Amino acid sequence: MEFTFLDALSLPGDPAKPNDDAWGQTNTAAVVLDGATNLGEPLLPGDSDAAWLSHFAARRLMAHVQEGAPPRDALKSALSDAQRSFAGLRRRPPRHNHENPYASMMFVFANKDDFEALWLGDCAALVKLPVGTTQIVGDAFDKRAAEARRVRILAEAKGVAPAARASRPEFLSALRAARDTVNTDKGGWLFGPDPKAAEHVRSAQIAAAPGTLVLLASDGFLALACDYGAYDAHGLVEAARNKGLEALGIELRSIEHEDREGCKFPRFKTSDDATAVLLRLG
Repeated sequence: MEFTFLDALSLPGDPAKPNDDAWGQTNTAAVVLDGATNLGEPLLPGDSDAAWLSHFAARRLMAHVQEGAPPRDALKSALSDAQRSFAGLRRRPPRHNHENPYASMMFVFANKDDFEALWLGDCAALVKLPVGTTQIVGDAFDKRAAEARRVRILAEAKGVAPAARASRPEFLSALRAARDTVNTDKGGWLFGPDPKAAEHVRSAQIAAAPGTLVLLASDGFLALACDYGAYDAHGLVEAARNKGLEALGIELRSIEHEDREGCKFPRFKTSDDATAVLLRLG
């Protein structure tokens, strides 16, 4: 089977800043990546190491697939590519783990009778079969709920609104401490300049008939369902097909604009980068 491209959307959380999300697609594979926001000065040329990593990873993953690599081999090769390029481009070696660029990833690959999903972090795939319910592939919904609880606790402890711009310095030490555990035994694993991440990728084989819809998305887009309750997973895929992703992007930003400080929906930023790709399997 192959993927047919239907629609895509990628919105920056702040139009004045780089979009740290990226996506890529071929007829047999697709990926969405969500770069983790820089927590210090960039080590690479440009404004965002996270944006560099996401876009680099999307290009290299799709290039390795087109060269005939199986998905796990493509991931290993792309991670090694990132390690070499980061070492060659950076101004200096990172002094702390939080200075490394990282990204969440959802990577899908079509086989003859099904498709395979590989993921790191909190991107997700919503899979709507021609008949039946919608399956959530990935950990985004659980991780978003845990993050909302964490934001609420931190905001109450610091006495600030969760998503207020002035609150960022109040949260920075906690964010750096959490980032310092990424790709270690104490923390979760993400795509980064570290080939060992391939050993920790999560995976699933998804039985899917022709006509199955697959919505790949970063957590910033999934917030419509897992944070804001505007849709459930099934309804979000239906809306993507019937309304289009651009309309859903407008709806997403409207909800966030009405709750700019995150008092109703606790979160670290008023708006996050939001990316989604809608595919049909056939």
